[in-house]
Amino acid sequence: MAEKIFNQEFNGYWLESGISNLPKVSGVYIVQSCLYNKEMKEVNLKRLIYIGKADNILERVSSHEKLEDWEKELKEGEQLCYSYTKINATYNNRVEAALININQPIVNIEYKKAFPFDTTIVNSRKTYSLLKEKIEVKRH
Repeated sequence: MAEKIFNQEFNGYWLESGISNLPKVSGVYIVQSCLYNKEMKEVNLKRLIYIGKADNILERVSSHEKLEDWEKELKEGEQLCYSYTKINATYNNRVEAALININQPIVNIEYKKAFPFDTTIVNSRKTYSLLKEKIEVKRH
């Protein structure tokens, strides 16, 4: 593999109550804590909890074995918020690893200290996200 650039757009957010509306697409998803003001229909993102990859985001997130770990990170009044970006399954792992390595989500363990891929650049356009927008990671 050689250096590769990924231009990804993280689309919106889904609260736990709307998780069934996540798409059945291949991609990378992020789990964040947030406060939701129902009257104002506003979301205030707090912390990046987890980054994962999936061939089917809806299926993976709705039955994830780390759900309890994610929920343990919530403070009073907070709930889980999800966002995602579509990406070909061939590159899911590489983009996930780069995002974890640079953003250091609370619950992730793998890829926080090591990055086993060639230089990877991820430009993340985002609507609602705590991710760094432009990252570059080299193999280490």
